[in-house]
Amino acid sequence: MDVSAVIYVLAFASAFMGMQAALGFGKTALAKTKINQRLKVKESHASVADLIVELRRQRGLDRDGNQTMAVRWFNDLVTRSGLTFNPPQWAAIAAAVAVVSAGASFWFMRSFLVSGGAALVAGLVLPILFLKMKAGAREKLLGAQLPDALEIIVRSLEAGHPVPTAVALVGREMPDPVGSEFGLAADEISYGSSLEEAVKKLAERTRQPDVELFAATVRLQAKTGGNLASLLKVNAATVRARQKMRLKVKAASSEGRASAMILTSAPFIVLITMHLLTPHFYGEVIDQKIIQYGLGGCVLWMAVGNLVMRKMINFKV
Repeated sequence: MDVSAVIYVLAFASAFMGMQAALGFGKTALAKTKINQRLKVKESHASVADLIVELRRQRGLDRDGNQTMAVRWFNDLVTRSGLTFNPPQWAAIAAAVAVVSAGASFWFMRSFLVSGGAALVAGLVLPILFLKMKAGAREKLLGAQLPDALEIIVRSLEAGHPVPTAVALVGREMPDPVGSEFGLAADEISYGSSLEEAVKKLAERTRQPDVELFAATVRLQAKTGGNLASLLKVNAATVRARQKMRLKVKAASSEGRASAMILTSAPFIVLITMHLLTPHFYGEVIDQKIIQYGLGGCVLWMAVGNLVMRKMINFKV
């Protein structure tokens, strides 16, 4: 073989191995950053009491784990989203988004009414939709992680560990969101709460049906007795079966979701294309009130259509 070919092969192999090493290091670093939030907060708090208070504060709860805001549905949404509750920062971001949206809409539409509506939607509606999206994604991830968490508890119980130790093991070994949720429950137990009270608060924080089933199982076993490990085995199998059913439903409704995405994006794509190809088509009449009201009505009607399609494809399992 030619010497130059050997050099090229060795250079390629070296580059490939270097890339693999870099990717492996990146994956390791990413895995370390995915450690649950509770363990990060725990590093800066010496006592369990301070840790519990800080974790509850970050979720929009008071020292006793109760909601702090008068608007309960919004407090519940903040808690379920898993985001660190920081009202001044959130208000500043919402105000900035509202100002930018108002300026952009006024630049294109030249209407104070439209810009005011855009600011209202961007400053109030979009943050709530973002919180709903984060809460929904966290709920799905929590449901996907729950069977593994239950199996860790079962194996720990079968090894002879008490229930609080088994719950704390989930908090140490698993990433967010299940790691932080079960870790906070373990901290509450170690601080003096009963197991039933800790899992009850866990279900109230997450509002996840499978977690509520786990909490009901633990509370029922505490009242009636029985083998908790066997009950949690059945619980884990039930949760996995429900997850499979949800995936089947998602696959069955995929056509409807794709149709909704296409029907929603098509008018905006056509509008942008027409504006780029023939700017005068709407540019000459955009200042007229009837055109502005007509476009606003089209957007409103599209929103109503999206809500109807969402109801048609959103199945509860």
